[in-house]
Amino acid sequence: MTKRIIGLTGGIATGKTTVTNYLASTYNLPILDADIYAREAVSVGSPILGAIAKRYGQQILLPDGNLNRQKLGEIIFNREDERNWVESLIHPDVRDRFLQAITQSSSQTLVLVVPLLFEAGMTDLVTEIWVLHCSEEQQLQRLIQRNHLNKEQAQARINSQLSIAEKVARADVVLDNSSTLKALLKQVDAALKNPSLN
Repeated sequence: MTKRIIGLTGGIATGKTTVTNYLASTYNLPILDADIYAREAVSVGSPILGAIAKRYGQQILLPDGNLNRQKLGEIIFNREDERNWVESLIHPDVRDRFLQAITQSSSQTLVLVVPLLFEAGMTDLVTEIWVLHCSEEQQLQRLIQRNHLNKEQAQARINSQLSIAEKVARADVVLDNSSTLKALLKQVDAALKNPSLN
């Protein structure tokens, strides 16, 4: 029997963590998170972090040697060419980690949380695509509150991703997170139990 691999994506601050926490706690599903793999890819002493420090100088590092994410964010969310360069280093590493985890997992259903599922060309890793969305205004407000950004910074992060409309158009399942938590989780239950997706 082939594995069911759900690719969960959506815009920044649309509720991916809420859905993955629910899938893990209620259905006991293994969650493979691209953000965690990306953090591991730039850990202290990694070749990728070395390359980033070489390009941007030592000020891109914190005193303890870790990546200064805020500083890197200021560079890559305002310059597409620099964002592409950084992503070209990190995405292949993240893909390798996913492939290894999928191979090693004994679970029949896995959830891959990949904010840049389309942008990073990782749709081939999953058997179905779930896209989370909410209104643009909600997304902006949630991001400003969550990341303590101003409106311009938050908008730059949203603009750096493929538009929600394009993601929704390519989804097998669309999860609407613009009303209540209860309404969202009901959609998740329905999507998970939908036999046509298996």
